Amino acid sequence: MNFPAHTVARWVLIGMLILCTGISAGAETDDADKTLSPYFMVESDDPDVDRLPLKSTGAEVKIAGVIADVVVTQVYQNEGERPLEAIYVFPASTRAAVYGMKMTIGERTIVAEIREREKARKEYEAAKQAGKSASLLEQQRPNVFQMNVANILPGDLIQVELRYTELLTPTDGTYQFVYPTVVGPRYSNLPEETAPASEDWVQNPYLGEGEAPTYTFDFTAAISAGMDIEKITCPSHEADIRFDGPAEATVRLADEESAGGNRDVILKYRLTGGDIESGLLLYEGEKENFFLLMMQPPARVESDRIPSREYIFIVDVSGSMRGFPLDTAKALLTDLIGHLRPTDRFNVLLFAGASQLMAETSLPATSENVNRATRFIDQQRGGGGTELLPALQRALDLSTDTDISRSMVVVTDGYVRVETETFDLIRNRLGEANLFAFGIGSSVNRFLIEGMARVGMGEPFVVTKPAEASQTAQKFRRYIGAPVLTGIGLDFDGFDTYAVEPPSIPDLLAERPLTAFGKWRGKPSGTIHLTGITGGGKRHSKTLQVNRYRPEPSHAGLRYLWARHRIALLSDYNQLAGGGARAEEITRLGLEYNLLTAFTSFVAIDSRVRADGKPTTVKQPLPLPQGVPETAVGGMAPRMARSLRASPQMNFAPPMAEADSSASPLVSRPAKKEPALPRVEIKHLSDKMVVNGPPSPRALAEIVEKHLSELEACVHRSLARDPGFTGGEGKLKVLIGPNGRATAINLLGITDTSLEQCMADRIRKWRLPEAADGKPYTVTFVLAVTVRS
Repeated sequence: MNFPAHTVARWVLIGMLILCTGISAGAETDDADKTLSPYFMVESDDPDVDRLPLKSTGAEVKIAGVIADVVVTQVYQNEGERPLEAIYVFPASTRAAVYGMKMTIGERTIVAEIREREKARKEYEAAKQAGKSASLLEQQRPNVFQMNVANILPGDLIQVELRYTELLTPTDGTYQFVYPTVVGPRYSNLPEETAPASEDWVQNPYLGEGEAPTYTFDFTAAISAGMDIEKITCPSHEADIRFDGPAEATVRLADEESAGGNRDVILKYRLTGGDIESGLLLYEGEKENFFLLMMQPPARVESDRIPSREYIFIVDVSGSMRGFPLDTAKALLTDLIGHLRPTDRFNVLLFAGASQLMAETSLPATSENVNRATRFIDQQRGGGGTELLPALQRALDLSTDTDISRSMVVVTDGYVRVETETFDLIRNRLGEANLFAFGIGSSVNRFLIEGMARVGMGEPFVVTKPAEASQTAQKFRRYIGAPVLTGIGLDFDGFDTYAVEPPSIPDLLAERPLTAFGKWRGKPSGTIHLTGITGGGKRHSKTLQVNRYRPEPSHAGLRYLWARHRIALLSDYNQLAGGGARAEEITRLGLEYNLLTAFTSFVAIDSRVRADGKPTTVKQPLPLPQGVPETAVGGMAPRMARSLRASPQMNFAPPMAEADSSASPLVSRPAKKEPALPRVEIKHLSDKMVVNGPPSPRALAEIVEKHLSELEACVHRSLARDPGFTGGEGKLKVLIGPNGRATAINLLGITDTSLEQCMADRIRKWRLPEAADGKPYTVTFVLAVTVRS
């Protein structure tokens, strides 16, 4: 029997899909070859298990001067029929000093206690097995945390709140606060069988490309700058920015950003006239006193006599860089390489699973070689793993026959798990060269980007979109051309200080204040002297009188910031390495200052026994960061693989020879023409609405009536599946959290789970009134659904 050519092609495609599926299944059975890696979420076929327990997350930020205090609230609810243990991996700022956590179940609030990591884990596991509700917060990386919440009973609403503080240091006169929202998928080549437990977080489920988070997101910031604010922007999200005075402002994300938890929130502001907050902050405690010094550097001296340099551009072209990130990287590199001087030399090394070098030795930056590099980079499309370490090793091994200084420029999203190994390699091999790290994307691994630049004595940059490439490249050239201050010395005369961090001050390439933390004894008096050499070669000195400043109780956060800075320096050399003097010192600091570290965790345990101690464990699926493709998770045709796994009932029987040639590749008969859908109308019966809380019923009614067309669209979708639906009266019971967002929605009276899910997705994006007492409340909306032909 002869099949038409299009039928043969169709079956070749199906055969490839089956083969890929078989290979994938085979790989799953071969544990020895299986690596620790992220994966795509597949819908569960067990209706009793709620696979999406995280309902909302939000941040409330208060910025006072140069210190930000952040409260992160996560709301978990079990809408299934079985007790759950929820695991949620989420990011934080690389500078965050996490100093508190509490868990609220109904009317009960349990304040978490700091413990050594292993002890906290044992206490949590014992509580889980005993049927007690418990929460555990662990640090997997300085910017990656993991929350475990055990024994969430059906119908439970559990709220977990954590607090952290961080220091804001302006660069080029601009203050920037970044709130990371999602952990990007990390590439790992570790075998799953032998990987340490500390790396299990890498194996996390992800949603597909472009799929919105399954939880709502909210962010607010109150800024009290202490000096007049000139301008505030939020380039990452649509936001409502309101000034409450010359030096105060409030920032709140727009209603349509409730699904904006797939990219970092970036907040920037400048003070009038480009001023910056500088001087001395003092705190006098019961046992110890702390200080924070911020001294204004001299103005940059531009120089025409910039020496020639050699540049090695190390560029990530792996699967996670495919599309938008790689396009952004290309725009950046075109600008960087295109502005090199003919006296400069350069080379380009591309890496994914392997690496590719443009030339064996660096080339002069002639127009011909610049064009060659541009073509070399422009051919890349992105694919494969992210083997950063071998690429760096190869770049560092490149010989040079010139006497000019070398600069390494690394361009990546940082989605790897080998941060510590990378820092060690750079520190041990870089020598006299500087390393500059460019993070590309909407939610980069800032721990890697900032850490590489720090140990490489360079500067970090983050480029979130192609439009920023030119400005960032110009800033890089300015930093390379003329440092602000080198050979920096800091002397304390008559001010009895100790435990000063950092112990030595690196060269200052960017225009930002020189910053130092420390402790002091006695009375705050004496002077602080800053010395150094400007970019123009002149000596610079500045003196600060300590007695001009007084200790303030509002500066209590300095104790956390000092300890966090000390821990960060120790961790650079000892990240996730068990044992040793550094690990013991980090543990001691974490316990003494009540801080989350790699070796200390927060644990909160309810005293009541509430379950049988056998909860179903679910990992909260994460959205892919905005712009990151599915190739970042790996695997061949991931959407197809998930579709095949989710649809085992799909019939792959060969089509008959006489089948209509216009049929779909997987269907042997033409699709039927769908009849026109009837008209849908929904009315809100406000007189039947029930509000269990302080907000005004009238305000709630106005909001739901404003959004009725969205709910009507959901009914239209339901009719497409079930034309026999004739309407009726239904109740929407909505639980509203402290941030005015719906955290749980149940549709009563109409048994259509798809309709309920559609309406829930719409309602979670609404901005509803907040309760004056800051507590969650419920409201029941009664809707009359009419369907007319």
